[in-house]
Amino acid sequence: MPSLDKLERRLGFLGIPGFMRIIVGFNALVFLLLRLNPGFRSVLELDPGQIRHGEVWRLITYIFLPQTDSFLWILLLLWFLWFIGEGLEQAWGAFRLTLYFFVGMIGTTAAAFFFGARFSNSMLYASLFYAFARFYPDQVIYLFFVLPVKIKWVAWVSAAFLILGFAGGSNSYRMALIAALANYLIFFGPEIIYAARHRSEVSSRRRRYAQSSRSETEPLHKCAVCGATELTDPNLDFRVSRDGEEYCIAHLPKAETPAH
Repeated sequence: MPSLDKLERRLGFLGIPGFMRIIVGFNALVFLLLRLNPGFRSVLELDPGQIRHGEVWRLITYIFLPQTDSFLWILLLLWFLWFIGEGLEQAWGAFRLTLYFFVGMIGTTAAAFFFGARFSNSMLYASLFYAFARFYPDQVIYLFFVLPVKIKWVAWVSAAFLILGFAGGSNSYRMALIAALANYLIFFGPEIIYAARHRSEVSSRRRRYAQSSRSETEPLHKCAVCGATELTDPNLDFRVSRDGEEYCIAHLPKAETPAH
């Protein structure tokens, strides 16, 4: 995107190399703290009411809250977050990944403040996953350690549930979902719209070409006896006989030959 290119030239120094490693590190730290004191979670959650009362640290700390209490699952989730973070930084660079993450934070916060959505950090990390799937659609992961599946199919299934929720949810939920995924829409929306228009134009050109080719090279009439067509002799007349075959006048069965 040209606008992102300009922004990166001006503010590229704000990019944080290894940004997702930092996020993973804080997630691991908060997980250990919650194991020692589970009640600590309520102090870190994204709670608009408490933020309005001065607990502004919640605007940041919610992104580090783990969505599981299992050591095994947190190891897998943090490894996967590290994995997609490294891939995105390689594809985008530190600045764009950092910007993408912070725009996602702003969207999630807006969803909580204006629409009452309690997405926590789930949509933020989902947006990272969807971005990774855009860059590495054929990357294979192993579900349950045994089932190989391409990233793009996991992303499509996940997106299908979001679309169902969007279609069946209230207007406030729909707006919250759009706000929470604003980073993905901003970064990839123009590309998706362009690709859709391009596919439509290509399909239209192919249809026009097929119609043109058919009218110029494929005959509409062909004699079942001599093989003559309106292309080989524009002056020929053709008839369809009772047997279902098409004949030129010269080879039309005698019983059906028109009188002169």
